[in-house]
Amino acid sequence: MNTVQKISQEQAKQDRHPDFVVGDTVKVHYKIKEGGKERVQVYTGTVIARKGGGVMESITVRRISYGEGVERVFPLIRPSIYKIEIERHGKVRRAKLYYLRDLAGKKARIKERRVLSIFECRFLNFDL
Repeated sequence: MNTVQKISQEQAKQDRHPDFVVGDTVKVHYKIKEGGKERVQVYTGTVIARKGGGVMESITVRRISYGEGVERVFPLIRPSIYKIEIERHGKVRRAKLYYLRDLAGKKARIKERRVLSIFECRFLNFDL
């Protein structure tokens, strides 16, 4: 087993992010160092791409800020990422949503995917 595989196995054990897929709207809390101070900033947007795997995995998050599309790439295994929260689950049929770059307004919306909670599964007698 080579060094990269060993490191990726160690990092996989420390995986602290929820399960999200392309199309989901997420809040990424990340640490910023300014001078001697450190603060947490939140970046909210739609996940348009997920690349790599293991230690090299990263996500591309897109949002519209003051009428302009802004994209940011976040490596998932990074100490600067404080936490990731899922706001809503999107219903898409593509692995990469780069086509959203060309759309504006209502055409750039993504339908919401319904996700059952544990209580709903028990109520409807689904096996977990």
